[in-house]
Amino acid sequence: MSDKTVTFNNEGKDIQYPRINGSVGPDVVDIRKFYGDTGMFTYDPGFTSTASCQSAITFIDGDEGVLLHRGYPIDQLAEQSTFLEVAYLLLHGDLPKQKELDEFAYTISRHTMLHEQLATFYRGFRRDAHPMAIMCGVVGALSSFYHDSTDITDPQQRLIASHRLIAKMPTIAAMAYKYSIGQPFLYPDNSLSYTGNFLRMTFGVPAEPYEVNPIIERAMDRIFILHADHEQNASTSTVRLAGSSGANPFACIAAGIACLWGPAHGERMKPRSTCCAKSAT
Repeated sequence: MSDKTVTFNNEGKDIQYPRINGSVGPDVVDIRKFYGDTGMFTYDPGFTSTASCQSAITFIDGDEGVLLHRGYPIDQLAEQSTFLEVAYLLLHGDLPKQKELDEFAYTISRHTMLHEQLATFYRGFRRDAHPMAIMCGVVGALSSFYHDSTDITDPQQRLIASHRLIAKMPTIAAMAYKYSIGQPFLYPDNSLSYTGNFLRMTFGVPAEPYEVNPIIERAMDRIFILHADHEQNASTSTVRLAGSSGANPFACIAAGIACLWGPAHGERMKPRSTCCAKSAT
């Protein structure tokens, strides 16, 4: 917060609003009292000039080729980190030490399986159903199976829900692909890496061993890193809006998936405040 203000003149009357410095990116004007002061709303379709929250998670400026996760440049993370390290970083604010990473990886590996009854959900979809339609349905249905992690007011339940979503999303996606081509589902193999497990569940078959290609595994891991978070885009805003009603995390993420499905997702939005740049070295 700075001592600077921005003055708005309304019918000859000057009204001042605080000007907040973004640690990265443009400053913002705090207009929370604008309606009370003027009786007017601001009009900004698409949030092209509006920051609706403060964030220390991600900063993106597509025009300048900048993407920071918790202040760490994306190129450093892609070169030196794994997806699970980045997932930990986004959840907790800094890169994990080796012991923290080992514990996190172990926790995620213990949540990779889906409840067996969820497999019957897939049989209710047409074989040619759009994968995003399946993801919306199955992710939303998680809330009917995991009642111990649906209370967003409980920090521990929020963390458990986050772990479950990170762990189960590759399983859900792989099962959607397998269902579309008529092949049997493969259960997760906790001896493999996060990305290697996804590749095996997606492209392996029960009739023979699947050998993970380390080059493809690393490439896929980098793809996961690049898409781990993209600031407050349309789907993130949708998740936040759904969450503001008190809806459970699985329903909120299902809403975000529905938004991500839209062809206009990815339209440029203005950068938000975030933390200062760090180094992954």
